[in-house]
Amino acid sequence: MHLHILGICGTFMGGLAAIAQSAGHRVTGCDANVYPPMSTQLRGLGISLTEGFDPAQLEGAAAGTDLFVVGNVVTRGNPLMEAILDLGLAYTSGPEWLRDHVLARRFVLAVAGTHGKTTTASMLAWVLEHAGLAPGFLIGGVPLNFGVSARHSDSGFFVIEADEYDTAFFDKRSKFVHYRPRTAILNNLEYDHADIFPDLAAIETQFHHLVRTMPASGKLVVNAEEPSLVRVLARGAWSAIERFAGAEVATPDGQPLPEWRIAHDGKVTHAGAPQGYVRWPADATLFGRHTRLNALAAIVAARHAGVPVEASLAALAEFRGVRRRLERLGTARDVTVYDDFAHHPTAIATTIAGLRRAVGAQRIIAVLEPRSNTMKLGTMKAALPGSLREADHVFCYAPASLGWDVEGALAPLEYRVSVHDDLDKMAAAIAAFARRGDHVLVMSNGGFGGVHAKILAALDR
Repeated sequence: MHLHILGICGTFMGGLAAIAQSAGHRVTGCDANVYPPMSTQLRGLGISLTEGFDPAQLEGAAAGTDLFVVGNVVTRGNPLMEAILDLGLAYTSGPEWLRDHVLARRFVLAVAGTHGKTTTASMLAWVLEHAGLAPGFLIGGVPLNFGVSARHSDSGFFVIEADEYDTAFFDKRSKFVHYRPRTAILNNLEYDHADIFPDLAAIETQFHHLVRTMPASGKLVVNAEEPSLVRVLARGAWSAIERFAGAEVATPDGQPLPEWRIAHDGKVTHAGAPQGYVRWPADATLFGRHTRLNALAAIVAARHAGVPVEASLAALAEFRGVRRRLERLGTARDVTVYDDFAHHPTAIATTIAGLRRAVGAQRIIAVLEPRSNTMKLGTMKAALPGSLREADHVFCYAPASLGWDVEGALAPLEYRVSVHDDLDKMAAAIAAFARRGDHVLVMSNGGFGGVHAKILAALDR
């Protein structure tokens, strides 16, 4: 089958393209911006890419396409999509194609939640791999144990990061309702994606829809610390439920006790019985509380797929982390620069807290780009000062197009804030401010204009 993928350079659609090519399909695609690293990865697989959405590609790279796979970046008015509609050509969404051609008849393990999806899915895929199950996977980041974000395999198991964002312009349901998992991790749930959801209740409804797709023989692995997930389950659940929490968290009145607990030292218990310890490789940035909970969720989900707890613990001792999740990019002048995907106040606070535990009293310089749709709208601006409070200084990139007053929003941080609208000048200012032993934490859900390299270069100078 010849597939032409619209929006092919996004993480999800690019991963889908790699899986389709590996499964034996002929794959081509297009996007508004065809650029590395995704373009390099796809071309390395022999996938032909077209820049832009000119309908002329229907007579070129897309000629003879059997099915157009449409990413959610594509809207009505897109010239190629309008031509596809006018000509009555066959099209589908990425999640639908994946469900019908890859996930069908497989044991699907889906990881949902506002935060931690990528890390938890990476842990889960690695645990299954370490156990010899050779899963296929599609993850919204690059697990360092694999070096790729997506893989097709002949295994009966498939791990997928289950995103709550909408499917396509013609299907406004969350992507994850298409995946039909047998095991689903509900990791946490907060308000996000203000561009498509009016409030938290609307997202809870989508999570309820996911729960409704689960078979009775399935397993829901649920964070018992989240009131929002309590509300989701109160609307109905038809699968077995196993709950997890930190060892120090009390169970609210009237709620079931979590069967699974993890302590601050990594000790795992099931129904009060010790199961062993989560031990990481020698990387202090992995020791945060949120990472321990992610690991516990992966252990419980893998157990449903037949992996014993002790085997999961052995695998996690070799887990190397995920690219762009507190990833060390380099050191110059004894200043270490990190990259992190944090783009929501809770994720920002969690990331800074994790680094703080690792570096102690050494200075943390937070560098933030409010780039996600929710952040661009300013929906979360009131929460930003609190999320950044553990940083010693904050540099924020605020181009004129941002549309809200960053300096005003961050005013509670007083003198600890510097706002810039020019990346080169901001990088130079960071290098001038930094001193030996500092840690520069760059946070954005995009490429941030290569500011990481700019900072390292400025430090070298």
